[in-house]
Amino acid sequence: MAKVISIINQKGGVGKTTTAVSLAAAVGAKGYKVLLADIDPQGNSTSGFGINKRKIVHSSYDILVKDINANDAVVTTRFKNVDIIPADLNLAGAEVELIAIEKRESRLKMAVAQLWDKYDYIFFDCPPSLGLITINALTASDTFLVPVQCEFYALEGLAQLMATVRQVKRLYNPHIELEGVLQTMFDGRLNLTQQVVTEIKKFFPNKVYKTTIPRNVRLSEAPSFGEPIMYYDKNSKGAVAYNDFAEEFLAQQKR
Repeated sequence: MAKVISIINQKGGVGKTTTAVSLAAAVGAKGYKVLLADIDPQGNSTSGFGINKRKIVHSSYDILVKDINANDAVVTTRFKNVDIIPADLNLAGAEVELIAIEKRESRLKMAVAQLWDKYDYIFFDCPPSLGLITINALTASDTFLVPVQCEFYALEGLAQLMATVRQVKRLYNPHIELEGVLQTMFDGRLNLTQQVVTEIKKFFPNKVYKTTIPRNVRLSEAPSFGEPIMYYDKNSKGAVAYNDFAEEFLAQQKR
């Protein structure tokens, strides 16, 4: 049965989608069957795996709002062991449409339950907000993983994120736990980075991964070629870092 993990931070530009795409690709390459569900209306994970949005038949919108069977929305990527449920522009209006639907916070959980036995890991690339789509993801997840940018405003909004998680835990999903915190855009030469790291570790004791993701030009180039970093340039600093992170992530699963 799959472990279901939300990759989440309501602050944009922190490397959330890069982490979702890179972790899914790296875990798949290590022999695990992976599904990435793109539930961010921007659809960047979909593009990051080279999926043409104009050719999408069914999307995450359809399984959230239209009762389409999740199996019919799954697209097999050309990358080892990775399938994706793509996102399209319709998802931008899903928050409003979900308001009128019964059990609106559990729609995603009910949809992906049909897929639990087919995968080792199911990742959700969440929107950069704390609305109904994100609440659906947290309700459907075993754990949540938080990428945090190593910059001045890193902790801005994290208290709000944790408050939302506590609310979901109380109302919808008592079993959800923090998977871990990944430091992105890391530059160890800067004093500010070290100060931020100290603060992050205070905020999330014993939950911060040892692996850090550096700023890397190749990481920002890879999505425009529709390839995860480990396929675009496996020797780049970004690819090496995400491979190390995938190994650390998988090692923790065995504990």
